[in-house]
Amino acid sequence: MMNATTMGYGVRARERMPFAWDLVTLGLVAALLLVGLVMVTSASMSVAAKEFGDPFYFLERQFGFGLCGVALAWLVTRVPAEKWDRYSLALLLTGLALLLLVLIPGLGAKINGARRWMRVGPMNFQVSELTRVLVLTWVCSYCVRKRAELEQTFAGLMKPVGLLGVAGVLLLAEPDFGATTVLFATGFAVLFVAGARLRYVLILVSAVAAVFTILALTSTYRLKRLTVFLHPWDDPFNSGFQLTQSLIAIGRGGWFGVGLGSSIQKLFYLPEAHTDFIFAVLAEELGLIGVIGVLALFVALVWRAFQIARMASQAGLKFQSYLALAFGMWVGVQAVVNIGVNMGALPTKGLTLPLLSYGRSSLIVSLGWLGVLLRIYHEVKCTSRSAVMRVPGGAR
Repeated sequence: MMNATTMGYGVRARERMPFAWDLVTLGLVAALLLVGLVMVTSASMSVAAKEFGDPFYFLERQFGFGLCGVALAWLVTRVPAEKWDRYSLALLLTGLALLLLVLIPGLGAKINGARRWMRVGPMNFQVSELTRVLVLTWVCSYCVRKRAELEQTFAGLMKPVGLLGVAGVLLLAEPDFGATTVLFATGFAVLFVAGARLRYVLILVSAVAAVFTILALTSTYRLKRLTVFLHPWDDPFNSGFQLTQSLIAIGRGGWFGVGLGSSIQKLFYLPEAHTDFIFAVLAEELGLIGVIGVLALFVALVWRAFQIARMASQAGLKFQSYLALAFGMWVGVQAVVNIGVNMGALPTKGLTLPLLSYGRSSLIVSLGWLGVLLRIYHEVKCTSRSAVMRVPGGAR
């Protein structure tokens, strides 16, 4: 464990040292982005040509969103992680305010029966994507500031869980059940790793699961989705159409797929083929081998985020450690949920596949959060170097 003098020296040294880029993370994200661009193009060409007269309409925009996200990621790498910790409360309040504003008619845009978007210039921005990051940032900060209380008392765990509950209620009002699920799963994981007692976590997880079950069973909209998920073939041409078409696409892929660009299901059979159900098109065109390759990239990215979290913890950077852990959990949970929905293992949630699916808000926010992870890696490396330099007889 580093002493205060060493830590202080490390903070000052970070700004003087060349930026330490994590080439492993960059390589994994670049690979996922490249696969995403290829699959978005393949899955959307027919729809884009019919609706916009340009088969590359969605590719051009996805590429533009990716550039915006990369620029945002670079800007975020310039921001010391301590600032996210220091201003976590302000960020939390901003996120909750956005969730409230999007529910106001005239401010929030209503699309497909859900009010999740705000108009920002020429584009709609899904505020839940950003708000989840801001809420989790506050949770990570709380785990550092109130560590003893979190470890020893049930009340210490209830405070952040109550905050997650407030955010969850606002998300459900949109409604956005999928985002709520990912937020709670990631938040509980961070709280548990930060030291919350297992029995308290299990009690609250059970309570939250019971609440989610009640919400699903008492809402006609959610109950219908649950029924379709369990028995999609009972109504394959109406309520079960999207899921059955997704299952057909995955089944057609076999071992090696039908070939890139040769999907049949994307030809106006599978709705949202380039967004929520891009995995089904990928499975159809690239087969099991392609699916395994993409899953390996996601597993490697999540594992790398966990490695960075462990490195930050060992360097005494607790807030950075929890934030890196939150990034890894978010990517993993959302990927699992999206793929589970495509395969009929989970009810339809309306969640994108991180870094692959077409989407403005999701891609830009994901890359922005990636910038935070890269900044954490840089600070870990700089802290480690400065610690060596401060050791008597060490390198200078």
